[in-house]
Amino acid sequence: MNRINGVVFLVLISFFSCGQKQANDGNVLITGTIENAPSGEIILSQFTDSRPIVLDTLQLDKKGKFSYEVALEAPTFYELNMYGEKLIRLALYKEDVKVNYDFSNPESLAIEGSQDSKEMLKIEQLMEDYQTKVNQLNESYYQAMSDNDTEAIKQIQTEAMALESNQSSEVKNVINSMGDSFASLAAIGLLNPKNEFQFMDSLVAKLDGKYPETKTIVQLKQQLDEMRVLSMGQIAPEIELPNPEGETVKLSDLRGKYVMIDFWAAWCKPCREENPNVVALYNEYKEKGFEVFGVSLDRTKEAWVEAIAEDGLTWTQVSDLKYFNSAAAELYQISAIPATYLIDPDGKIIGKDLRGPSLRAKLEEVFD
Repeated sequence: MNRINGVVFLVLISFFSCGQKQANDGNVLITGTIENAPSGEIILSQFTDSRPIVLDTLQLDKKGKFSYEVALEAPTFYELNMYGEKLIRLALYKEDVKVNYDFSNPESLAIEGSQDSKEMLKIEQLMEDYQTKVNQLNESYYQAMSDNDTEAIKQIQTEAMALESNQSSEVKNVINSMGDSFASLAAIGLLNPKNEFQFMDSLVAKLDGKYPETKTIVQLKQQLDEMRVLSMGQIAPEIELPNPEGETVKLSDLRGKYVMIDFWAAWCKPCREENPNVVALYNEYKEKGFEVFGVSLDRTKEAWVEAIAEDGLTWTQVSDLKYFNSAAAELYQISAIPATYLIDPDGKIIGKDLRGPSLRAKLEEVFD
């Protein structure tokens, strides 16, 4: 698995199933009318722990209709794979659902009955619109890389970060429009939990009140509890590691200043590419109270020290030279680099994964 975050545009969504018993213990009927269907079959799958499990294959009658009954004990996500050409995702609980689709008209999908399944259409549209924009950016990015056009690459990176930010706002708006529908669980996977912790925490708490002891919600609560210590507004956990001279240095030694904790490594190309930007911003804002606390995930002191010198990194640097097994990396749940946390003079976390234009914008907000 690649542990380095480069220019990442694609956001994947996970669809969840809910496995604990609740008050409802009945059957839900899935029916549909399909026009101009190609040859093949309809495959019905249920999502269990984010994985689709095939339940059955469905056949159309002479009138182009199908019918299938599922037993439900809890809110559950399903998928209809229509002849390998069209995926229709359903969120089912207490209401029957009817699906209508004409293969001669891609815009013809209509869902009746299940309100939760209707809400899923909002997510599908959001994903399609976002993926179109992602594909356009990817094409531009690969062209810029081929042309070795560094200015174009920087511009695309800026547009990608703006796209991600706008996408988060749109996802939250869609989720808010769903009320307390459990279909919002399918949209929560589009959010970055590092930046949207409070929103996700509030949403999961609300859904837990309506669907208590639901397996997926319980799992999400556990995951959020693990992340709570690193959420916005929390005091950044202490880091105490040796610097290149072998002297033990603490993150708290910089209390009273705005500090960016920068997880990086000499072997990490995106980290090294970002270093000139950090150097420039450090020189611009250090007199105003900005500091950087570099935490290297290198394996050898030689590579670490050489990279510090080559990139002109004059701020505090620490490392236990244990790669991703570093005590600091485990404490901050670092699974990919570059990764950053910005903390205020009181030691509270006020920003995450800031770099390039987003880092400049945050520093301007703080100091200017």
